[in-house]
Amino acid sequence: MKSVSRFVLALMAGTMMGSAAYAQEAPIRIALMTDLAGPTADYGGQGGMEAIKMAVEDIGGSINGRPVEIAFIDHQNKPDIAVTKAREAYDNGTDMIINLSNSAAALGVMEIAKAKNKVVIVTGAGSSKITGDACSPNTVHFAFNAYSLSNAPVEALTRAGDDDWFLIVSDFAYGLSVEGAVTGAVDQAGGKVVGTVKHPAFMATDFSSYALQAISSGAKVIGLSNSSSDTTNSIRALKEFGLGDDQKMVAFTLLINEIHGLGIDQASGLVYATAFYWDRTEATREWSKRFYERVGKMPNMVNAGDYSGTLHYLRAVEAAGTSDADKVLEKMHEMPVNDMFAENGRVREDGMMVHDMYLVQVKTPEESKYPWDYLNVLETIPAEKAFVPLEQSECPLVAKD
Repeated sequence: MKSVSRFVLALMAGTMMGSAAYAQEAPIRIALMTDLAGPTADYGGQGGMEAIKMAVEDIGGSINGRPVEIAFIDHQNKPDIAVTKAREAYDNGTDMIINLSNSAAALGVMEIAKAKNKVVIVTGAGSSKITGDACSPNTVHFAFNAYSLSNAPVEALTRAGDDDWFLIVSDFAYGLSVEGAVTGAVDQAGGKVVGTVKHPAFMATDFSSYALQAISSGAKVIGLSNSSSDTTNSIRALKEFGLGDDQKMVAFTLLINEIHGLGIDQASGLVYATAFYWDRTEATREWSKRFYERVGKMPNMVNAGDYSGTLHYLRAVEAAGTSDADKVLEKMHEMPVNDMFAENGRVREDGMMVHDMYLVQVKTPEESKYPWDYLNVLETIPAEKAFVPLEQSECPLVAKD
């Protein structure tokens, strides 16, 4: 019996040692889950793929002797598909999922990550609920949210006397989140929203009636509380039907490649906030030119966020010495984010990675001197002003006095 017991103990010890060795040698698995070819592919797609690859390459392809493996998952802008594929990915060993363009998809995947104690980094969706009342200890929100994209343009224009607003709103989770943030910001700045009109998300192709309602309202500012093709279609319709000489357009979610697609003459004068502009510093230019060589276009703020979020996660894995979600998330909250995307960024209690934002205006064709020279940076909005103050957060993870 003693020999049998010794054999069992030896077998158990060997199994434990083998498991530990496997854990050290097993790949670190990350997945970009996004719209790979649909209406919001600019928020993921090829740009997201290459940004993730660049981050893995820049950290050397492995962490603490463990190779990093990448998967690309198309959620097709359908929250149910996103949830199903996230569950499958996590069950099959994925440690972290990133991007999640489409706020409804992001909110669904956040629940799966929490239930399975895995990491999710949201870079492609902006609902304020992500770090608000739906916040999760397993989620980090990079790049932007509805508040950071709406507060700066509203404050700056209202301060200049443009205090009457009309909103064209996409009737889905993110568009409604932006509408709420804009309405609150306008009210706080002393302005007023004189009217709104809602359209179905990514289904409307004729924006003429929405544009005509906005123009005829007489509002000094027409705000576009939508994204992707809905925003560019809104801009085209407003230009076609003739904005008044004293009317301005503000887009609350716009990417530089959408300006490229519109043409600078169509987008000229448009004001918006962004987390990243490729031509802002030497560091942004150096990284962006590398990106351009791979993709054939300059990166937008989501591409840059995908790179930065992946790099921050992998550095946290390295610092923690493990891919255990709790320990990695602890390091992600502890470690600052310093790269071409953010300077001294930090992950707060609510999961928001706060960083400077930039208020920009699209140049005139005459001002643009070389390809992709599209933006004037009007203001730098410091992190503490760019995001909702922590004491006002609705996230239950935030300690209340």
